[in-house]
Amino acid sequence: MLRALAVDDERPSLEELLYLLNADPRIGSAEGAGDATEALRRINRALESGPDGPDAIDVVFLDIQMPGLDGLDLARLLTGFARPPLVVFVTAHEDFAVQAFDLKAVDYVLKPVRRERLAEAVRRAVELRAAGRRGAAAPRIPVHEPDPDHIPVELGGVTRFVAVDDITHVEAQGDYARLHTGRASHLVRIPLSTLEERWRSRGFVRIHRRHLVALRHIGELRLDAGTVSVLIGSEELQVSRRHARELRDLLMRRTTS
Repeated sequence: MLRALAVDDERPSLEELLYLLNADPRIGSAEGAGDATEALRRINRALESGPDGPDAIDVVFLDIQMPGLDGLDLARLLTGFARPPLVVFVTAHEDFAVQAFDLKAVDYVLKPVRRERLAEAVRRAVELRAAGRRGAAAPRIPVHEPDPDHIPVELGGVTRFVAVDDITHVEAQGDYARLHTGRASHLVRIPLSTLEERWRSRGFVRIHRRHLVALRHIGELRLDAGTVSVLIGSEELQVSRRHARELRDLLMRRTTS
């Protein structure tokens, strides 16, 4: 079971994160810190205690934008330790994903935090801790796709091949893209525009500057007061105006063909 430290300068966000962490059966203990300086003192105590000591910390859930020492600064400091805890960034800002993974982050969770998304980050931390990969948590994210029916993703030094047909939608995160399936999500270092071109013939279509979706996984097309959205599983995604007409035409052709 993981021993976690949550760091956020906004008290309501910190309390919500701690609530979600404590509700996860894989978290043995979770405590909070209101800023990076307080967190660094707590982490120093954990490192002095040793990995099996009473004050040990396995993973830090870390906000980025905080006054004074921010989350990226703290993560940089941790890379200088011999056996630092794993780091999961939890932030409202998507613009720092590349820097986060360059700092060997386990995952990058966007606020507002969804329970299932946080559970995935916990799963990754559990697997990496079990594999004994503290301090080297971020995988080398592959760029090439050797098999058109699968895309390689890496976690904890292990390459897995995700079937393209299982991918429901793709979310842009800077130069990276997050692939969503019905069960999990995976980060790859491929721009969304590249995947859009590569998978157009496989039924993927751009619906927004941030989202690429598989037409076969769209459950509903919703129109509400001039706005358009699609339902994929239980997730509703906004469709931008520039892409709405093309999407409607594609869906109509699929239903009549």
